[in-house]
Amino acid sequence: MRIPRSLLLGTASLLAAAIAFPGTASAASTVTPHWEGIGRAALAASDGWGSATTGTTGGGAADAGHAFLVHDRAELVAALGGDNATNAGNATPKIIYLAGTIDLNTDDAGRPLTCADYAAGTGYSLPAYLAAYDPATWGTATEPSGPLEDARDAAQKAQARQIQINVGANTTIVGLRHTARILGGGFVVKNVDNVIIRNTTFEDAADCFPSWDPKDGATGNWNSEYDSVTLYNATHVWADHNTFTDGRNPDAAQPQYFGRPYQVHDGQLDVTNGSDYVTASWNAFEDHDKTNLVGSSNTSKVDPGHLRVTFHHNLWSNTVQRAPRVRFGQVDVFNNYYAVGAEEYEYSIGVGKSSQIVAEANYFELPANAPAGKVLYNWGGTGLSATGNLVNGAPVDLAAAFNEAHPATPLAAESTWTPTLRLRVDRADKLPHLVGHHAGIGHL
Repeated sequence: MRIPRSLLLGTASLLAAAIAFPGTASAASTVTPHWEGIGRAALAASDGWGSATTGTTGGGAADAGHAFLVHDRAELVAALGGDNATNAGNATPKIIYLAGTIDLNTDDAGRPLTCADYAAGTGYSLPAYLAAYDPATWGTATEPSGPLEDARDAAQKAQARQIQINVGANTTIVGLRHTARILGGGFVVKNVDNVIIRNTTFEDAADCFPSWDPKDGATGNWNSEYDSVTLYNATHVWADHNTFTDGRNPDAAQPQYFGRPYQVHDGQLDVTNGSDYVTASWNAFEDHDKTNLVGSSNTSKVDPGHLRVTFHHNLWSNTVQRAPRVRFGQVDVFNNYYAVGAEEYEYSIGVGKSSQIVAEANYFELPANAPAGKVLYNWGGTGLSATGNLVNGAPVDLAAAFNEAHPATPLAAESTWTPTLRLRVDRADKLPHLVGHHAGIGHL
């Protein structure tokens, strides 16, 4: 299990030789040469799919007037262009340094906002919603509709406008030291190219207004809307050395309604709707249910031919599923460390429709009650190459282990493509120490 550690930079060294940067609210703020270099760094050549074609440079070309040090939501939105509703269209190269905790559930004056604030004027209340759509009275054949569902949708949209922060093209976002944190929401990278997000903790992107779907699964499910980082038709993205966690609001602590967990969290880093050329490296995905979805749906018309994603040197600690779950994409999953601890553990790598997954040289640390056959899950996929993986230190053919445990739904282990964009490959037996101690925030 990974223990987060502080980045070993003393206060004196941080103040020495500091460089002044223009900022949205604090022109006198300073960033050291060390962090300036990180802000201007590009993804290295051959470092995963994000390095393909034009590569990923983020805001490295930003001029001095577009390097910002931000401390709160208002400054963050201003640095990204000034208006969250239109910031996705701001392609000016920019570097944004995050200082401390940035709580997205706040207004422009820094006043905290609650679920009640978002629901105000919509007519929504959870007790009324539960009474209206209780399967005992509403039934299970149709999804909720009518005034209370409309009210829930309106309240959810009000929260989305506040906590989903739109990021434009040619942007680098870097958290300073080990304390940078995006709390209560996340970033939406939609219809843009060339974005880098590094060294930031994303905590508790909680949806105040989950929707009930009685047709989801055998007994229905609650579904939420927000990811910590959403990639939607985004190209050339590098997510590196970030920590994703539910923090003090874990899924396991949520109540149950209609016999199902009241799910307030969605994904931690999801890659959907035709996104392409993505590298996710040295991130820590912790204490969460649905961590990483690659692909929108089995019927997507935009995903085929896209979704080229690399996951390497990431830590999945105490996660339940989707690490990652893949549809359609050519996804390279290598040199990752899975420290499975969740009692609700379902699987790690989901093999979905038309997926082309290469899973090599990963280390899976499983408890005694989780056999190797649980590492994979067959979501109707066919393309999978799984070689050189270790389970609790021993070599295991993951596809064979799955097929032995699930003879009625076997996976066909077949190689559909050969990854070439691998800058660094480590021995699988070194990953618990290497990734366990160096993934996540605070190690740049």
